[in-house]
Amino acid sequence: MPRLADERRRRYYRVRDATALDKDARVNEDRFNELVNEAVDGLPEEFAARLENVDVVTAAAPSARTLREVGLKGGGTLLGLYRGVPQTRRTTRYGNVPPDQIVIYREPILAKARAECADGDLCAAVRTLVRTTVLHEIGHHFGLSEADLGRIDYA
Repeated sequence: MPRLADERRRRYYRVRDATALDKDARVNEDRFNELVNEAVDGLPEEFAARLENVDVVTAAAPSARTLREVGLKGGGTLLGLYRGVPQTRRTTRYGNVPPDQIVIYREPILAKARAECADGDLCAAVRTLVRTTVLHEIGHHFGLSEADLGRIDYA
């Protein structure tokens, strides 16, 4: 299980593996999880302190069912997914519910990174995509829409 930066943050989120993933010579499963942890640990304190009841997990790739649920058919790419109740929609009745989930998909991120840096630093490209994807999905946790995220360059 990937490590967390400090005990205080452990109350608000945890990063764990959701699937067993095949190895990549330069960005294997463990390294990918480290990059996800790095992105979450790098959140500004004012955001990290407000993460509530959310798990960040990694998975190899979205299922066909997940792609259909989000409206991506044939050729669509999904780098991450937020499932849950955004903080802006939580009421006093919100409670005793399983954690929201942010899923970061390894294979689509690796494929996009390879395409974007044919002869460059794959790990740096993956780090950038992971960070952007994590921030995008955390934005949904805080109630931001796709349009909101697009305005701040996290679409």
